[in-house]
Amino acid sequence: MRIALVAEGCYPYVVGGVSSWIHSMIRSFPQHEFIVVAIIADRSASGKFVYELPENLKEVHEIYLQDYEWADKRAGKASRLNKKEYNALKSVLVNREVDWDTLFDMFQKKNILIDNLLMGEDFLEAVKSCYRNSFTDMVFSDFLWTMRSMYLPMFYTMKFIPPKADLYHCVATGYAGIVGSMAKRRYRCGLLVSEHGIYTREREEELIKAKWVQGVYKNLWIDQFKKMSTLAYNDADLITSLYDHARELQIELGAQPSKLMITPNGINMERFQNLPGKLPEDEGYVNIGAVLRVTPIKDVKTMIRAFGYAKQRRPALKLWIMGPTEEDEEYAKECFDLVETMKIPDVVFTGRINVTDYLGRMDFTILTSISEGQPLTILEGYAAHLPAVATDVGNCFGLIYGEDGDELGDAGVVTHIMNVAEIADAMIRLGSSSSLRKSMGEVGYQRALNKYRIQDMEKTYRKIYNDFESNL
Repeated sequence: MRIALVAEGCYPYVVGGVSSWIHSMIRSFPQHEFIVVAIIADRSASGKFVYELPENLKEVHEIYLQDYEWADKRAGKASRLNKKEYNALKSVLVNREVDWDTLFDMFQKKNILIDNLLMGEDFLEAVKSCYRNSFTDMVFSDFLWTMRSMYLPMFYTMKFIPPKADLYHCVATGYAGIVGSMAKRRYRCGLLVSEHGIYTREREEELIKAKWVQGVYKNLWIDQFKKMSTLAYNDADLITSLYDHARELQIELGAQPSKLMITPNGINMERFQNLPGKLPEDEGYVNIGAVLRVTPIKDVKTMIRAFGYAKQRRPALKLWIMGPTEEDEEYAKECFDLVETMKIPDVVFTGRINVTDYLGRMDFTILTSISEGQPLTILEGYAAHLPAVATDVGNCFGLIYGEDGDELGDAGVVTHIMNVAEIADAMIRLGSSSSLRKSMGEVGYQRALNKYRIQDMEKTYRKIYNDFESNL
């Protein structure tokens, strides 16, 4: 079977939980041929892979959300939409029942230049209609440019011709879901959507915190992401999530319960056995390991502030921030500067690492994200017998305290998001007792062994893939 994995902003360009999952999935099913449709910001990242691609990954196709068109722009300058196309364009702008079929045909089959469309009369009139309905208290010129910036990436996505595959497996809704829906219409293939975090909620959380968009414009963007998720939920044959609360959120956002299935993450437990232990330089330190991308969604600044206060009360603590810093260099610099400004000793930024080279030196792990799904970094820590401190996002509460009749006990400490005092207290609590760390680490190990092995995940997806293959 030929499977197209569609992902936004991750594999094979960026390391992280979702990227690791995709890489593991491809390697776990060598009997299938995979292609990847990678949705990235622009051409500057093209071909810059950080993974060695598996042999059964045959093709990587790229979609650029912020692109420029190579065609002669004069070729489409005079092109106007017919009535059906105009009404379809209007339907997506005014947030009524969207005529996706006509939109897909329009972008896939006609030589529409997106710059000309966005600057043209048809788009202007559709935006005016949307404006008159609900947004007359806003400055029209600002509203118009916001709509242009919102629909530019969607329209570029819809111009992409999906490669042929038997199954489209989208690792999110959003722009990835659009690609999957286009492919299903084009090839009558299966469509599987697997959400690690709930895409709409993650974008909503990011937008609420964002400085580049203000006021009601945040709501416009949030509604845009909801439209795309609704499309994917409606078209999917099967929708998976990692834990029960995520499934509840999918239902709340409009997914049909009959399509939903919970498929927990799985890790290779054996990979984290017999790791290299502490080095002489670790003598006297309690090492806290944060395996993450240094990006705003991981809220590294709160982690640094909390560590600064914890360090004053427990000088033996040492924080290791382990992961790439180039994804958001401005934010990474702000983190570096914060360490300098607060004059916090014993904070180490390692950059990109092989986690098995460092995890054996750690005493516990930490994650202070504002959004997560079911973090692999916690499970990898458990495989190495390490407890975790984590904010109450995604499935972190269930991973640490147990769920579904799991009575093993606590495998760490959960705190509230962005609560510096709670996070500092949790660092001090685990940093002050080796016996507590050991007992919690053993609970985590047993929890991962019982429910989160890669063999269990492979078994689940083997059946899913086989079911789709049998329907070809």
